[in-house]
Amino acid sequence: MQSTWIEPILAIFFGYMLGSIPFGLVLTRLTGGGDLREIGSGNIGATNVLRTGNKKIAALTLLLDVGKGAVAVLIASSIDERLGVIAGMGAFLGHLYPVWLKFKGGKGVATLLGIVVALAPLLGLIFAVTWLIVLALFRYSSVAGMLASISVPVAAAILGGYPSILMLAGFALLVIWKHRANLSRLMAGEEPKVGAS
Repeated sequence: MQSTWIEPILAIFFGYMLGSIPFGLVLTRLTGGGDLREIGSGNIGATNVLRTGNKKIAALTLLLDVGKGAVAVLIASSIDERLGVIAGMGAFLGHLYPVWLKFKGGKGVATLLGIVVALAPLLGLIFAVTWLIVLALFRYSSVAGMLASISVPVAAAILGGYPSILMLAGFALLVIWKHRANLSRLMAGEEPKVGAS
C-alpha cells in the first residue's frame, strides 16, 4: 500500500524538478545576454530568448524545453505507463511555476509539446503541425501556442481512445491563462510578431 503512494509522489516530484529548470534564463546568462526576465516580455521561453537576437540560443532553449517534458514522461513511463502521465503533469507545472523563480515561469507551450509527443506521438504531431502552420500564417507566437495547445484535447476527443483528455484540456486552459497578457495585447493591436524588430 505504501509503495502505491510513494511512486506517484516521486514521479510528480521528478517531473516538477526537471520541468522547473529555466533553460532560457540559464543559457541567456551564460552567453552574456543578461537577465531574460528584464528583456522583452520578461518570459523565460524561447520566443523571448529570440528577442535577444541570439537565434542559436533561442533554438536550443526550444529544444531543451521540449526535451524536459518528453524526458520526464519517458523515464517515468519506463517504470509504469501511468507514472509517465503523472511525471508529465509535474514537468508542465514545474515549467509554469518553478520554485526557483518564485513560481513565475514560462507559458508552457514547448514543454507541453514534449509531454504530448512522449505520451501520444500522433497528438504530438498534430500539436507541432498546428503550431507551425498558425505561426507561418499569422506570425504571432502566442496565437500559435494557444491554438496548438487547444488542438490536442480536441484531436484526442475526435480520434478517441485517449484517457487523458481532461488533463490535456486542463493543460490547454493553463496555457491560455499564462497568455492572458498576450490576449490583451492582441485585442489592443500591440502584440509583436515573430521576427519584428
